[in-house]
Amino acid sequence: MDKIISVNAGSSSLKFQLIEMPSEQVLTSGQAERIGQDMGVFTIKVNGEKIVKELPIKAHDVAVKLLLDSLLEYKVVESLDEITGAGHRIVQGGDLFECSVIVDDEVEKKVESLCDLAPLHNPAHLVGYRAFKDAMPNIKHVFVFDTAFHQTMTEESFMYAVPLKWYTDYSVRRYGAHGTSHQYVSQRVAELMNRKDDDFKVITCHLGNGASVSAIKGGKCVNTSMGFTPLAGLMMGTRSGDIDPAIIPYVMEKTGKTANEIVTALNKESGMLGVSGISSDARDIEAAVKEGNKNAILTTNLYVNRVVNTVGGYYAQLRGLDAIVFTAGLGENDGLLRQKICDVLAPTMGIVLDEEVNLSSRGKETLLTKPESKVQVWLIPTNEELMIARDTYNLIHA
Repeated sequence: MDKIISVNAGSSSLKFQLIEMPSEQVLTSGQAERIGQDMGVFTIKVNGEKIVKELPIKAHDVAVKLLLDSLLEYKVVESLDEITGAGHRIVQGGDLFECSVIVDDEVEKKVESLCDLAPLHNPAHLVGYRAFKDAMPNIKHVFVFDTAFHQTMTEESFMYAVPLKWYTDYSVRRYGAHGTSHQYVSQRVAELMNRKDDDFKVITCHLGNGASVSAIKGGKCVNTSMGFTPLAGLMMGTRSGDIDPAIIPYVMEKTGKTANEIVTALNKESGMLGVSGISSDARDIEAAVKEGNKNAILTTNLYVNRVVNTVGGYYAQLRGLDAIVFTAGLGENDGLLRQKICDVLAPTMGIVLDEEVNLSSRGKETLLTKPESKVQVWLIPTNEELMIARDTYNLIHA
């Protein structure tokens, strides 16, 4: 038995799960939040109980020490030597990594070279990795890339219609994101439907505060909605998704804002928040819809429209479809949103939704369609941490 720690480091957070492999039993999970602020929050689950501490967490190395000390304090492990590997989520692997890899100095340098492609994510991941490496220098560390699963896309899917030099010299292309999530739920639906053949066609909808859709055939990604950065694709919680690029200089001229300020607005002030003027949280928007708020209704309709447009396009590209999977925060918990999306797709795809099952299902593996449905629709909770643990376990035993 191995104990693998799955790590997801953000700029001010550190999420983790300790998983016993190969049994895939979660021993504990938790997170450190507000790292670098005056007061942080550390949470850990032990034997089903959530323990919360408020204390200063000045940097990621402090968060890592707090985590490892807590594993011993609450007797999750008797010794840190029981931990044999650490898997680290990395958002951007560019076209340098087609799969997860054991970390060495060269791998670390390559990931650092990609920081310009994911300035909000890769630097934070590296900070988290280095803190764990310093604390646990004798175990193997593995990088698991959000972009790796999408490396099976062909040129017509990942290229932009821009001067070729931008791609050859500056690596401008579509990379996608959420790959670990799309891979997990696509593998899981194949298991549930007993379909391991190369012709199995599924569209996975990772709908959370960040959102993306992927077209998958025979377990390989054919297309995905996020692009050069996670700003592209669907409308999201605070991100605009795809827009006409000419909007940027136009708004710069009208407002006097810089390009960076406009990009910040597109990342942090747009999407559901920007259109509704209420919140980036779909629960707040849903409550406002019930009150008849016009902007909230528009926000919901706009979101459904963007998802439907993408799923419909991928349905045509795949030349048919066996299943749609909803996952992540909205996908797993918002039955009304799932229904609105399926209602539009139903006439074309032959979807027959079991509305009662759909509206009552939250966060649990569920088939949402009736037996006569030509395309099955599933709710499958994502488990990126488990995918990270699997890849880490397999690599350290390779």
